[in-house]
Amino acid sequence: MRHSLLALALIAALSACGKTEAPGPAAPAAPAAATDTSQADAAFADLSKRALDGWLQLSPVSATQIGEHKYDGQIDDLSEAGRKKYLDFARQTLAELDAVDASKLSRENQVDAAILRNQLQSDIWNSETLQSWAWDPQVYSGLAGGALYNLMAREFAPLPQRIRSATERMEKIPALLAQARANLDPARVPKVHAETVAKQNAGILSIVDTFIAPHLQELPETDRKRTEAAIDGLKKAVAEQQTWLDKTLVPQAKGDFRIGEKLYDQKLKFALSSSLSRAEIKQRAEAELKRVREEMYGIARTVLKDRPNAPALPETPSADEQQKAIEAALDLAYAERPARDKVVADAEAALKSATDFVRAKDLVTLPDSPVKIILMPEFQRGVSVAYCDSPGPLDKNLATFYAVSPIPDDWSKEQVDSFLREYNSRMIHLLSIHEGTPGHYLEGWHSAKFPSTLRGVLRSGLFAEGWAVYTERMMQQQGYLDNDPLFHLVQLKFYLRTIGNAILDQGVHVDGWSREQAMDLMVRQTFQQEREAAGKWTRAQLTSAQLPTYFVGAQEHFDLRKAMEAKLGDKFNLKAYHDQVLSYGAPPVRYVRELMLDEPIN
Repeated sequence: MRHSLLALALIAALSACGKTEAPGPAAPAAPAAATDTSQADAAFADLSKRALDGWLQLSPVSATQIGEHKYDGQIDDLSEAGRKKYLDFARQTLAELDAVDASKLSRENQVDAAILRNQLQSDIWNSETLQSWAWDPQVYSGLAGGALYNLMAREFAPLPQRIRSATERMEKIPALLAQARANLDPARVPKVHAETVAKQNAGILSIVDTFIAPHLQELPETDRKRTEAAIDGLKKAVAEQQTWLDKTLVPQAKGDFRIGEKLYDQKLKFALSSSLSRAEIKQRAEAELKRVREEMYGIARTVLKDRPNAPALPETPSADEQQKAIEAALDLAYAERPARDKVVADAEAALKSATDFVRAKDLVTLPDSPVKIILMPEFQRGVSVAYCDSPGPLDKNLATFYAVSPIPDDWSKEQVDSFLREYNSRMIHLLSIHEGTPGHYLEGWHSAKFPSTLRGVLRSGLFAEGWAVYTERMMQQQGYLDNDPLFHLVQLKFYLRTIGNAILDQGVHVDGWSREQAMDLMVRQTFQQEREAAGKWTRAQLTSAQLPTYFVGAQEHFDLRKAMEAKLGDKFNLKAYHDQVLSYGAPPVRYVRELMLDEPIN
């Protein structure tokens, strides 16, 4: 899900298209209320169509990713004039949306309109108030890398055609990098952002080396010469950008990575579309932290019982006794880990295992489109260990990528050991559940089948991350890995990371936490290894309001299942429930709840 925010909001425009049917000439007269709804839906469909048409011209890189390839040779304009055009378009679209009486829309379109409004308001706020374009160099590096990667990674068209589009974009990327130098104010750029992008900058050339350069001889001579010239131009532009990053931006970067309470609360509201406030999220997370640690201690007492040199295991432990017992039990799990060069291979095996289990238990309808485990592209490394990259909903039957970041070559033996303790064999299973089946890969496939483009494209991060965390617990409860207690322990530890994410994010950006405070939460309280915690500390500085999506989304999914079990009683069927939850195209969970329980759309 790497799209510009406004871009995604505006493609939501298709949400009503193809769903509103005008009555035929011989149809009986409709009641007044039905007529009002039909007219409102038609107006919303018209707005959607025009919004989509306008957006495709303004955000071609995101358009490529979602599967609209009319603008594959273009690139986003982040100059002052380009940003103004973008902003004017968002304001106009929002004004037209406000003129639609949402109460007269169908329930599905009420949801679509609410999602579209939230996203448009978010994008206007981001452009005018947060102003990421002025202080976050990741905006430009991500756009430059995505401009080529989105074209070359998937075979949606013949290779020569995709290379021609990539050539056009390579010719335009130097201007984008120049816009970065013009727009970014070093006094506002946090040093960690500058240093991260300085490390990623050359990664765009690895995309060229991997996907384009090996195929130059397959092109007609005229095309080959133009592509070679574009590559030469790109190399010079990347080198110029590297010099500016190293000599100007990194030394002069003076910004604070903490966005502060006011900006954070508003960004969190837009990001979550949840009824939970920051204070409520913190309260609920701290309560869960305590509960889960107590559950982990209970498992530790079981697996350590009668073991030589086991720590004290009293029924009512002190804080120190609880800590030592859980750590000792986790050490048993850490002993089984992949070899340094086998992380990807083990992830593939774990994905197959999880998929076979889901099929055998008949837990949810499985996808029929492929998933590939790949090494994370260099330009995207440095923020997370793994991610799932689903194809755009307009690109049918293409592969989903489950990307895993390789262990850096320059890491010491101690750093590698720390990483592999964290990503031990059982954790690799959980990672493959979360990113693959029945997590993001499966959810993305279901979401793309919904007829509303809003649900297929602008799928909620809260829904997606919450679903992935929900499936970790669900798989354990269903007996995955033969009810292995150490798998249960590692699953709870992985859930602790989710809880810690929510506490950490506001601790850093609102409460001014130091690195030491953050590391204490991650290493001591939630049992993360030093390498994982160090990486998360960097991620917490580079992002805001994204880390809580895992916890808040999971809580809303847990609550929804409880509500449906209470409603259906003995008629509750787990597969039917899962398929229904996934059938709505992944809007924020609150809307799924309202649709499933027939509550008002708010």
